[in-house]
Amino acid sequence: MATAYECANLVMNEVKKVVTGKDDRIQKAFAAILAGGHILIEDVPGVGKTTLAVAFSRAMGLFNQRVQFTPDVMPADILGFSMYQKATGTFEYRQGPIMCNIFLADEINRTSPKTQSALLEVMEEGVVTIDGVSHKVPEPFIVMATQNPKGSAGTQLLPESQLDRFMICMSMGYPDLHSEIAIAKGKSVKNDMEQVRGILDAKALTQMQEIVEQVEVHDHVYSYICKLVQSTRENPYIELGISPRGTLSCVRMAKAWAFLRGRSYVTPEDVYQVFKDIGKHRIVLNTKARVTHVTEDAVLDQILSEITQPASYMEKKEYRD
Repeated sequence: MATAYECANLVMNEVKKVVTGKDDRIQKAFAAILAGGHILIEDVPGVGKTTLAVAFSRAMGLFNQRVQFTPDVMPADILGFSMYQKATGTFEYRQGPIMCNIFLADEINRTSPKTQSALLEVMEEGVVTIDGVSHKVPEPFIVMATQNPKGSAGTQLLPESQLDRFMICMSMGYPDLHSEIAIAKGKSVKNDMEQVRGILDAKALTQMQEIVEQVEVHDHVYSYICKLVQSTRENPYIELGISPRGTLSCVRMAKAWAFLRGRSYVTPEDVYQVFKDIGKHRIVLNTKARVTHVTEDAVLDQILSEITQPASYMEKKEYRD
């Protein structure tokens, strides 16, 4: 029987069958899933955002639903609604597509702020409230949302409160020459999705998430994380720094990243590798940064270079069980 570590690698290998040349992006997305977080993928159309989300749902054997967000999509189209039953004289809840394990919100920034805000409660608490009655979503529950870059035609900026509920924000980027040749030859097309095997199921993924939660973090690493977060609140180019929710996301993401490296403990390098992914969408640059054309990536790179990584941390045996 395969160990949890081996199963994790099998899942990523299945996703690689249809997502070519994006191994780092696959690992980051899977780490966020193992950490129990939601994922926001921001990039131009046609680079594989939706393919990545669908491939993960198939490889993990989870029930997924996809909604293409447009300006006329209403909250009831996502969450469901109450319908009056004449025979019983009561209202009955009709489930919306949100009642699934992986909810793919395609082009989430093309819909209205009202509909975007409808996802806040379910992303944070895992429940949907309709007419005062709460309905729990299945576990595990993961939102994988895609959005087009800021300034694209017909887009609405996501509010900071919703951005903060996504554990990571990442971009796919264009494929390199070798990968694009493979795509051009037809080695990464719709038909390949049928080749993606289901490695896990909902119960197995939940158990794997529990194992990730047990990954140990030394006090020196906790201190390193908090120093990085504090720096975003004091930086002269940042108007709004990373929230305490972002601190927790960094810890959970670092644990998952360590697990995917076969370790039962977190190193400062794990934190370094995931910090930009959990921080980029949480910070808001001020006018000074915009005028001088300073980007979020540049500011976070500066913070990572200024805060010294701790030299000592808990050393444990490699995790392979």
